[in-house]
Amino acid sequence: MTDDPYTVVWSEHAAHLHVVAREEAGWYAEVAQALIRPRDMLAVDIGCGGAGMTRAMAAVLGATGRAVGVDGDRAILDAARSAVPDAQFLHADLDGDLADLRAELGSPADLVWASASVHHAGDQQAAVDALATLLGPGGRLALAEGGLPPRHLPWDVGVGEPGLEIRLDAAQDRWFARMRAALPGSRPMPYGWTEALRRSGLTHVTTRTTLVERVVPLSKEDVERLLDRLTHRVDRLRPADLLAPEDLAAWDRLLDPADEAWLGNRTDLSWLDARSVHIGTHP
Repeated sequence: MTDDPYTVVWSEHAAHLHVVAREEAGWYAEVAQALIRPRDMLAVDIGCGGAGMTRAMAAVLGATGRAVGVDGDRAILDAARSAVPDAQFLHADLDGDLADLRAELGSPADLVWASASVHHAGDQQAAVDALATLLGPGGRLALAEGGLPPRHLPWDVGVGEPGLEIRLDAAQDRWFARMRAALPGSRPMPYGWTEALRRSGLTHVTTRTTLVERVVPLSKEDVERLLDRLTHRVDRLRPADLLAPEDLAAWDRLLDPADEAWLGNRTDLSWLDARSVHIGTHP
């Protein structure tokens, strides 16, 4: 545990990462199918977390290919190995030149995937540059970063001031900025991910964005997932004092099954977000 609300101790989030990996299995499968080409032999999942994408890439590659999950936390890797025993898992830190990882992989990668991991490197451009060195000619680096924040609640939920979810997004943005500033060797990157890919020497740079929408009214399972995610977000922001006391009190009511305002009792919840993947190709 750490008293610093801006330091992420990944081993404490292992269980949540695996829950998310299971929930997102369909999206991972769709993206892996779109990114992996018929003759690809090696795909690498950087910052693999719950190994959802590692599993999806292994399924698309089949017995003739190799999917490798990579993470900087050994406890996360141990859990990933248990979840996907047929894949290979390696330890590496994005704040390095990845020379050891290149050696362990043994051959250039056809696809390197990094989802919400590069933004945890102090120098994001240096991390993108290092990831690009893992590619063989024609190989692709895909960064799943950005998109649009999810929307689940009506603007006015009848508890607290309207716009509660929008203020949660704003508080999370402030948390993210402070988390980035606290990273060792933190450097600003005042341009977008597509420019970072170009600066790393990659070509044919593009962005693909997927709309994720679930049928309304949400199923019981989707409501449970939604509540779990909102609880996770509020709990991460709580120790940083980034939520106004009245907003925090409102969230505590909305996420309490014993309260009459509990979100689980509502039928007007939704699930809408957009996820962007930025892709560059080794020339």
